[in-house]
Amino acid sequence: MKKLKIKSIVATLMMTTMVVGLLSGCTQNTTAGTAQNGPVKIEFWYGLGGKLGDNVQAIIKQFNASQKDVIVKGVAQGSYDETYQALQAAIAAKKAPAVVLLDDEQMSELANKHELAPLDEYISKDSSFNASDFVPAFYNEGKINGKQYALPMYGTTQVLYYRKDMFKNAGISEDSLNTWEGLFAAADKLTTKNGGTTSVYGWEPMYGADNLIDAAYSDGGKILSKDGKKVTIDTPEWVNTWDMFRKAIFDSKTMRIHSGGQGWQYWYDTIDDVMKDKAAGYTGSSGDQGDLDFSKIAAHVQPGFSNHKAAPIASAQTMSIPAITNTAEQEAAFKWMEYFTSAKTTAEWSMKTGYIAVRKSATSDPTFKAYAAKNPQILVPLKQASTASAPFVDPTGGKITDALTKAADKVEIENIPAAVALKEAEDQAQQALDATSK
Repeated sequence: MKKLKIKSIVATLMMTTMVVGLLSGCTQNTTAGTAQNGPVKIEFWYGLGGKLGDNVQAIIKQFNASQKDVIVKGVAQGSYDETYQALQAAIAAKKAPAVVLLDDEQMSELANKHELAPLDEYISKDSSFNASDFVPAFYNEGKINGKQYALPMYGTTQVLYYRKDMFKNAGISEDSLNTWEGLFAAADKLTTKNGGTTSVYGWEPMYGADNLIDAAYSDGGKILSKDGKKVTIDTPEWVNTWDMFRKAIFDSKTMRIHSGGQGWQYWYDTIDDVMKDKAAGYTGSSGDQGDLDFSKIAAHVQPGFSNHKAAPIASAQTMSIPAITNTAEQEAAFKWMEYFTSAKTTAEWSMKTGYIAVRKSATSDPTFKAYAAKNPQILVPLKQASTASAPFVDPTGGKITDALTKAADKVEIENIPAAVALKEAEDQAQQALDATSK
């Protein structure tokens, strides 16, 4: 699961208050080289719930049982954003966890502020560390200004999930999902209405800017011009694409958006609609596979528009060490990171969750190969990642992505035409970009 963020002062203040309890449980201190008796105890913060959280805890248990030098305690947060807010408060209090799960934008921002510890020394000391075995796009996300600040924990991309029985009963082939135009046409046919009320939706995009950005990319849209000096989100590729979704949500009512609630509630509400016969399909994370029943569901790569190749984003969620962590705990944290990113463990994680393994050799693991033969959906995210777009690196420190997030809310929640929302977003983003370049 992955979403763009609005950096809210109010939300951060609220999270600062909430994090006090968490800080009291942190094992970290800022004195380098503190002597340790027995195993080093560290905390790992992550914003994953449900079966994903259960799977993290299972791997932590395996790691703790596999050696006697390190004990990891997993601390679940409500979401990726809540993890980030809690971490910022923890760093300010100079008492942070030893390892934290971040998305690429969060990690990059903290690395540029020198609030994460470089991993290069630990990598160079470990003769068994094989950087070339990592999927290059995922591994290179952790390299900021020439230093490695993160290891990829898993790769993620947004794919299509659809109800096989509903498609079959409606006489709709999977081939309809090969283009966005075909998907919208299928959604029209799959929608069931009683009077003026939709009882079964043809499709449910996942709330937020991510799905809309993927679709715009797959119609040739770009966020910035080639020279990086102009914001280009108020173009036909963006406006027409986003308005197709707005009209499907508000005019034809063949699509629906769930939003609001705590943490990942909107996400699971969307999945529930598909599993409980209220929607024929949805666009969601590769990591949703652990929550889906593939006797009913099938997976499909995101399409392009008929005149353009598919270009959705694929990115990594990364593991990093806060710079204030002492030396002993940094060393312990790196051992845990190595364990999770090993070929065997990343293959296991991929099989259980659907997220993309970060090691190239993971797909050669005999257990993974046998699993993929029986569960072909596991290969869909891998197929999509091979031709996907890289995540956008915001040169303004998040102001462009914030503008896109706000524009998506206006289109998906407020029924504001995409031309209006994107024009306002482009103006705001351009001002931020111009200010950055001065």
